[in-house]
Amino acid sequence: MPTDTQTIVDASEKLGKLITEHPALTRYAEAQKAVASDPETSRLFQQFDQEVAAMSQQEQTGQPLSPAQKQRLQGLQQVIAGNLKVKAFSIAQVEMTDLLRKVSQAWQKPIAEMQSAGRIGGANTSGSPASQPAPSKLVLG
Repeated sequence: MPTDTQTIVDASEKLGKLITEHPALTRYAEAQKAVASDPETSRLFQQFDQEVAAMSQQEQTGQPLSPAQKQRLQGLQQVIAGNLKVKAFSIAQVEMTDLLRKVSQAWQKPIAEMQSAGRIGGANTSGSPASQPAPSKLVLG
């Protein structure tokens, strides 16, 4: 029996709710909040953004960057990367991304299997747009 669009949308909403209840998303939200609320981390990011903006503007005017400028930016990158809250955020972000990748692969797998079996798409000789063959590959996410 075919599934209607609303059934798929309802199941997607349930899946979305389940994902938001996963510990990886909780850790991500907490780590994001910790980074945003830390004055030192915020100051480092602001300083980094200012350096990048100044360097970009300088490059756009054709002026080369000095070794000292490059060193200063590299030093800021190292300090930011060494910040414990940034590290925790990066780890949480990887965990969340991995979860979302696994979910995406799970719903794409049956579609890919149908494509491989030739059950999605097919030939059509009637000529009407509604009965034209589906694309040979369904590109998802």
